[in-house]
Amino acid sequence: MVGYDPEAKCVSTVEAAAAGSASGFVTRVLVSPLDVIKIRFQLQIEQLSSRTPGAKYHGILQAVQRIFQEEGLGAFWKGHVPAQFLSVGYGAVQFMAFESLTKLVHNVTSYNARDSFVHFICGGLAACTATVAVQPVDTLRTRFAAQGEPKVYHNLRHAVVTMYQTEGPRTFYRGLTPTIIAIFPYAGLQFSFYNTLKQLSEWMIPAEGKEGGNVKNLVCGSCAGIISKTLTYPFDLIKKRLQVGGFEHARAAFGQVRMYRGLLDCLRQVMREEGLGGFFKGLSPSLLKAAVSTGLVFFSYELFCSLLCALKNTDSTKRKES
Repeated sequence: MVGYDPEAKCVSTVEAAAAGSASGFVTRVLVSPLDVIKIRFQLQIEQLSSRTPGAKYHGILQAVQRIFQEEGLGAFWKGHVPAQFLSVGYGAVQFMAFESLTKLVHNVTSYNARDSFVHFICGGLAACTATVAVQPVDTLRTRFAAQGEPKVYHNLRHAVVTMYQTEGPRTFYRGLTPTIIAIFPYAGLQFSFYNTLKQLSEWMIPAEGKEGGNVKNLVCGSCAGIISKTLTYPFDLIKKRLQVGGFEHARAAFGQVRMYRGLLDCLRQVMREEGLGGFFKGLSPSLLKAAVSTGLVFFSYELFCSLLCALKNTDSTKRKES
């Protein structure tokens, strides 16, 4: 049901946006702790090892224990309000754009709207559209998740006002270039692999054995998320490093801090000081998060679309009977 299907005209563009929003909301609540850990790892200059002097975080379990001891359980949902705005808004725009683009491909070209290559292009473009729309919220989410104690920003309004007054309006779009560069192939691969894996599973599983369709959606989405994240992860790390530029004073409690003049300067410094492995810091929690979040996004999106279709069919049946 992900993407336009001329044989199953059930979900409208507005309904796709609603299902995408609901999917984003549910997923964000469940994966927020993994996101906080991933961001902490990405922003740490020191190697993620207990043998590295000054390294605050060494691994996932150690990071969970330390964050809980120092900041409490609520730390795993730091920045959750802007993160929810991000997820709900992103899910709505992304799936609405994706459904519209695949429908456009079907109507004005000779390509099959269910083709994996079409899903790659449309998925990438839909994600770029959603990214530009929600980038300011993503920057706010990163600042909240990255700050230690004492807090620099007390609430969402305080963060917006402080950042605007001290850093200017452009600060809300820090890291947009690497984000766009990374999100097109990442989202494109997500949609493409999900489509390919779904088709493969439908070929392998007989028509009469599809009772586990929801589980299949979850598994296919998780696999698509792992593959896509691994291939595009370095850009995500660079984006996070650039987003906390001008925020170095709040990072002092976490170890060394660096200032970057832009995308290329960030690439050079990371490669020189941290080596090739520096581009993959936080990959473990990120892959775990990608598997859970991507699986949940596609699973819940398809579930909400099915519910909307069932409601429409029920209403249609009642009107015919009356």
